[in-house]
Amino acid sequence: MSAATSALPVSWPELFPGTLVRRYRRFLADVELMTGGMVTAHCPNSGRMLQCSEPGRPVYLSLSQNPARKCAHTWELIEMPSSLVVVNTLRANALAKAAATLGLVPELAGYPEVKSEVVTAPGTRIDLILEGGGRAPCMVEVKSSTYAVDGVAMFPDAVTSRGLKHLVELQAGLARGMRSVLLLLVQRMDARSFRPADGIDPLWGRELRKASAAGVEVLAYAAHVTLAGMTVAGRLPLDLS
Repeated sequence: MSAATSALPVSWPELFPGTLVRRYRRFLADVELMTGGMVTAHCPNSGRMLQCSEPGRPVYLSLSQNPARKCAHTWELIEMPSSLVVVNTLRANALAKAAATLGLVPELAGYPEVKSEVVTAPGTRIDLILEGGGRAPCMVEVKSSTYAVDGVAMFPDAVTSRGLKHLVELQAGLARGMRSVLLLLVQRMDARSFRPADGIDPLWGRELRKASAAGVEVLAYAAHVTLAGMTVAGRLPLDLS
């Protein structure tokens, strides 16, 4: 099916439906295609994918034209009972950049220049740097949340030393006179609020609260996800208690 549309800031390439057989070794998934045959797809998600990797669920894959890739297919979406879920975490960065450029997140609007994957310290990259408009530069780190329980979205779904490092760098940005934002994009439509997954990674939760108290702006936004693409749906209440 063709997924291209000009109405959404992030649109999928052509999607190929199938059924998830299993996800394994973190970055691999076996999928039975609706058209027949089994393929091994790349799974661009380093988390545990709690509650969004159940065998037997409908999934949607894209197909790379790069002949050098070991897995030609990429796992993009899974259909859960109450929502489509975007499992490809790279799509969150694409939506964040589009949202900043198009003014879909009011807190990030008003910067004429949006840079991606900027090195801010040795060994550290920040997802976005917003500049211009007579304002201090703004660092934006984007996190993709696919884990939700009873309407509460959470992050992370696995211990993340990299995520901890990003929180430290956001606080360092404040000390350098920059504005710092953690943008939590919930890539599913059945969440009503967000809170850190303290039961999974208490260190990240503590550092998040420390960063928030220091002045890092923590924003949680839901995405509206369809088989055509996704856009920003609206801000979610944030529970840091």
